[in-house]
Amino acid sequence: MGLSTTETFALNTGVRPDNVAFWEQQARRLDWDTPWHTAHRWVPADAGAGRGPGITWFEGGQLNVAANCVDRHVAAGRGNKVALHFEGEPGDRRSITYGELQREVAKAANALLALGITKGDRVVVYLPVIPETVIITLAVARIGAIHSLVFGGFSAEALKFRVEDTGAKLLVTTDGQFRRGVAVPVKDNADAAVAGENAVEHLLVVNRTTPASDLATVPMTEGRDVWWHDVVGNAAEVHEPEAFDAETPLFIMYTSGTTGKPKGLVHTSGGYLTQASWSFEHLFSNPDPALRDQDVHWCTADLAWVTAHTYEIYGPLSNGATQVIFEGTPNTPHPGRHFEIIERYGVTQYYTAPTLVRSLMGWFPDGVPDTYDLSSIRLLGTVGEAVNPEAWRWLRQNVGAGTAPVVDTWWQSETGATILSPAPTDSAFKPGCAARSLPGVSTRIVDDGGNTVAPGVQGYIVVDSPGPAIARTVWGNPRRYFDSYWSKYAEQGWFLAGDGAKYDSDGDIWILGRVDDTLNVSGHLLSTIEIESALVSHPDVVEAGVCPVADPKTGHAVVAFVVLKADAPADCAADLRNHVAKEIGPIAKPRDVVVVPDVPKTRSGKIMRRLLTQLFEGTALGDTTSLQNEPAIAGIQHVLRQRAQAKENS
Repeated sequence: MGLSTTETFALNTGVRPDNVAFWEQQARRLDWDTPWHTAHRWVPADAGAGRGPGITWFEGGQLNVAANCVDRHVAAGRGNKVALHFEGEPGDRRSITYGELQREVAKAANALLALGITKGDRVVVYLPVIPETVIITLAVARIGAIHSLVFGGFSAEALKFRVEDTGAKLLVTTDGQFRRGVAVPVKDNADAAVAGENAVEHLLVVNRTTPASDLATVPMTEGRDVWWHDVVGNAAEVHEPEAFDAETPLFIMYTSGTTGKPKGLVHTSGGYLTQASWSFEHLFSNPDPALRDQDVHWCTADLAWVTAHTYEIYGPLSNGATQVIFEGTPNTPHPGRHFEIIERYGVTQYYTAPTLVRSLMGWFPDGVPDTYDLSSIRLLGTVGEAVNPEAWRWLRQNVGAGTAPVVDTWWQSETGATILSPAPTDSAFKPGCAARSLPGVSTRIVDDGGNTVAPGVQGYIVVDSPGPAIARTVWGNPRRYFDSYWSKYAEQGWFLAGDGAKYDSDGDIWILGRVDDTLNVSGHLLSTIEIESALVSHPDVVEAGVCPVADPKTGHAVVAFVVLKADAPADCAADLRNHVAKEIGPIAKPRDVVVVPDVPKTRSGKIMRRLLTQLFEGTALGDTTSLQNEPAIAGIQHVLRQRAQAKENS
């Protein structure tokens, strides 16, 4: 299937031929209605025109993404296998087989068509982690439309921007969602988001929190708003999927930058599914195919995050895996909720964010109680940003019995799938090290001029041979796609990831955080993540966020915002400063240590260090729409006001 044809219109740019052959092999794992005639085409970026590279994969090939995730498993006689174990925050549970999922996706696809949604239309999905989120996502893909999932905790303003920027015809939302033991209204945000000028024709509303007897109390705009149980619930259970070109847009994923509005990254169908499907199998599936039916996968990300798209929707389902999805927060109603879920469903691979690991460390300072049976765990994984070595060790020791492999994955919304990670079959691991490129892609660490840096020297990590899942453009703004990712190394054809990194003496790669977060103290370049890791290794610290602030003598000064354990002494700044000096060196010692209740994090678990600088310096805050914990801002502002007042009174 498919011809091994590659077209590249310049030397030293594009994907290496051996990698093209590799991805052709992986694409054949999927069901294609029509084979491709050109495996890969690359038109170099044009700096003069401000245009990023033209990238296509599997040109001429046609497939249906949803059919590859559901129908083909049913056709293979696996319709009775559980696809999703759902656990709601209040404790409600539901297990959905692949056969049931096929019927539900077909009904949702028929409902979308009845609502006037067709190929190329955009559908914004504003839902929590519930089965309907997975169902509607697959249904949108099934009919060739484009989905854009929005975190259910985002404000009406953040939702409004995404609705208007995509030009969405349909918004899918809920009456409410359960969050920290409370039924939180959501419909009001949805109504506010579609007020004014936009292309939305309908709101499709899932009843999640309202008793059936009280449905009349939910405000519904006549002619615009429809209930899921009416429209999807009564639709036909059979839908014949249509095959679409491999480069048909599949979804728009919004990611915030350090400046400006969020960027809507466009991912296409055939290439994205190929890399998502293979990389899931490589990283998470049991190495013995005969034992994979015993796997129960759990990626703890919210479904609106790219990690969930790749390793909670498309990757697992295209492999016919069984997985867990959980609606709630990890400490509701108690901090051991995740461990209960692992035990209940026999989770074999647990993929989560370093920020959650650090929270668990704070909640269980003496380790995980042996009342929880975590013996099913075979593999652990981390994602979001580089994991602190101390958190890595805690996770492996307490959740993985000290022996489970840890895939410490590095990738981005832009790359669509994992780029760096240790292999799960490695015999040795370096805590906190992203290790090396996966098969089929390659990276390098370079300086401003594009020269490879020596071991131990911080540089820019670039992807010099991307995989087929890489984003093709920024929705409605191709110039921003070029400026953000390709302009710096346009001549070489390298994708600039925006992270700093270094090689160690073995050639393995350590991610050092966003380049924007690098500190320059008296000419010494320091990594925020290295300083944060030193702070987290102190027994009193649960979480740390480090940022640069302007200093007239040294250029930058180091400021550390720390979350302490409950029994930690409040006056520990001097101890923490000395601890960093011991772990790294005096040059890295924070000038200021600020004890706060929480640090601002994106929904993917990345600490928003830019906001910490702005808060400390009292300057205008940039984009906060991607925060998962916006109340952290007010908490930090309160602490800083108290510090300022105390200084005035002293």
